[in-house]
Amino acid sequence: MSNDTLAWALDRLAERRRVVIASVIKTSGSVPGKVGAKLAVAEGKEGFHGTVGGAGLEMKVLLRCQELLSEYWEPYGEMHTYGLNKGAKGYEVQPLDSLCGGRVTLSIEVIMPSPHVLMMGGGHCANALSQTISSLNWHHSVTDSRTEYCNKESFPQATELIPSSVAEFLATESFDSITRFSDILLLGHDWSEDQDRLLGLLEICQQHNCLPDGKTFPRIGVIGSRSKWNSFCKSALAQEIKQDLLDAVVCPIGINIGAESPEEIAIAVTAQILSLSKGVSPQDKNWRQSS
Repeated sequence: MSNDTLAWALDRLAERRRVVIASVIKTSGSVPGKVGAKLAVAEGKEGFHGTVGGAGLEMKVLLRCQELLSEYWEPYGEMHTYGLNKGAKGYEVQPLDSLCGGRVTLSIEVIMPSPHVLMMGGGHCANALSQTISSLNWHHSVTDSRTEYCNKESFPQATELIPSSVAEFLATESFDSITRFSDILLLGHDWSEDQDRLLGLLEICQQHNCLPDGKTFPRIGVIGSRSKWNSFCKSALAQEIKQDLLDAVVCPIGINIGAESPEEIAIAVTAQILSLSKGVSPQDKNWRQSS
């Protein structure tokens, strides 16, 4: 049963859905769920899979898993000990209305799906990024209006290759479909194409009243200069795209490590995506700086 639950959880993660897994890690006395029992809860429609024992314990754990899905968008974990009777006492023991009389300790973990990065533009930076991303076992896809820059020869490990014009891409994709990506990087060879991509994506965000923050919609990153970004912002505001949407876009992309070559840029951008995915800032102090 636990293996089935883990397989179910992996399937949901492959669909880019966050999953919370509760596991029984310690028991004493009479309890309904044994060590190793698992309950997995995924965001979306399919609810949950598995069991940690049923009845009041299960309802309590299920509710906490659902709360964590609403609260956390980065990896997180906690432990709880439940006493299966009304009068249960002790350090961090939560009493439950049960006649079992035993005690159960569970770990509850929020698991994030691996990033799936869509690169809009299949040039030098995209090629370098594909190598760096693949080394982490992340997924990446490529779209480009030029078929010679969007093929299996250039991107042998790509999950999807989408050779299409900007207009065709935006017409084909919907709010629900585009959320299969965690991050969308605008790396095009033509600034006007990147501008159309940006405005089209932000229009989708605005229509669904969400931000491109990696939660309900993919993060959006734009490669380019200050003047390019200022021009994009001017065009976006002229089309009545809200300022808070522009503020949520990452531009320039990549952590500041002095990157210049495509390979260096790929390292900087991948590090930034990793940082955002884990909810950790590169500016956070390490253990030595904090002491």
